[in-house]
Amino acid sequence: MSTTEPPLFGLATTAMTSESRRTNLSLILSLVHHRGALSRSDLTRATGLNRSTVATLSGQLVDLGLVYETAPTTTAMIGRPSPEVNPSGAMVALAINPEVDAITIGLVALGGRVLKKVRYETAHIPSVQEVVNVSAAVIDGIRSELHSRYRVVGMGVAVPGLTRAADGIVTYAPHLGWKDEPIARLLQEATGFPVWAANDASLGAVAELLFGAGVGSMDLIYLNGGASGVGGGIVSNGSLRTGAAGFAGEIGHTLVNSDGVVCHCGSIGCLETEVSLGRLQDLVGLRGADIDTVEVALAAGWNDVIATEVNAQLDFLAIALCNVVNIFNPERIILGGFLASLFQLNPERLTAQVASRALHGPREVATITRAVLGSSLLMIGAAELALAPLLADPAGVSALTAGGVSPRD
Repeated sequence: MSTTEPPLFGLATTAMTSESRRTNLSLILSLVHHRGALSRSDLTRATGLNRSTVATLSGQLVDLGLVYETAPTTTAMIGRPSPEVNPSGAMVALAINPEVDAITIGLVALGGRVLKKVRYETAHIPSVQEVVNVSAAVIDGIRSELHSRYRVVGMGVAVPGLTRAADGIVTYAPHLGWKDEPIARLLQEATGFPVWAANDASLGAVAELLFGAGVGSMDLIYLNGGASGVGGGIVSNGSLRTGAAGFAGEIGHTLVNSDGVVCHCGSIGCLETEVSLGRLQDLVGLRGADIDTVEVALAAGWNDVIATEVNAQLDFLAIALCNVVNIFNPERIILGGFLASLFQLNPERLTAQVASRALHGPREVATITRAVLGSSLLMIGAAELALAPLLADPAGVSALTAGGVSPRD
């Protein structure tokens, strides 16, 4: 008995040391990824670790090719300035966003920087297999560049529909006509990269929380409006709330008009039947155009007809937002996609409607703003799915990626 105790104790100590190292590497890399370049002094203050530990961890991340260090950019400091730690521009994730009118494929580096983005417009609603084929073809077209310049950790897919996070199966995407489609598995088989999939609005919420209008917020609601309807993402106490199977946040199916039309989901008067990108496009004769173009055209051609439609949609949106404010008590409501443009056209109306209808307590703390990441938002959100394992275990996941290129931009 006594002869076996020392080895067992030694193994336990080694395991704890290894786990501690993994945790601390994860902490440093996550901070640099989400906040951008930080000095070693910044990292010391943010983590509570001592200076020598931070220096060692930073050096290990440099050796892994996940960060690089540069000379300090400021000299207005007491004592010796510390090097700045920057996220690698060579460690990347692929991002896919299928919609009813297009398939967007992107390449996103650590730090949430979108390096490339291709929008492949489709003449009809794409099937799952068409999304897989188009995505694989685009990726094959840049594969030599991926191998020579980057290290790809995997692929994230932002799906406008109910998507099971555990296995990447789209259980129901009504606008796309998809049901029980294993998009993650199909893309992995077609491209060879590990793939994760989740609801697009939930990923948009993550992107804005980490890199956009939600930075610093602990409780927020994100609503995304696209060609495939309206979806939502819920962040509570700093964490994304996905529900038991990853389906939470379907705010687009909030009842806003009991005398409305039948929705794809089978209910009557859902938010996304009353708040519509298609109707906004039709107002300016730009069916199928991107929302930035439509927003400019609506503002330039503003008249009574446009004002009537825009204000009607804002009023229905206000009903849904009142429910959101009363139920979740968020400090921020962030609007993305065409909802951001709708809000921008008459922000005072939406703000006033919510302030007059929501309960007094919750409405006092809720602010409404538009997303700031623009058309890159879902690319960044999807990439977070693929980057998450790397952030959790930098050394372990980094070892699985091919490469050897310099981490500098």
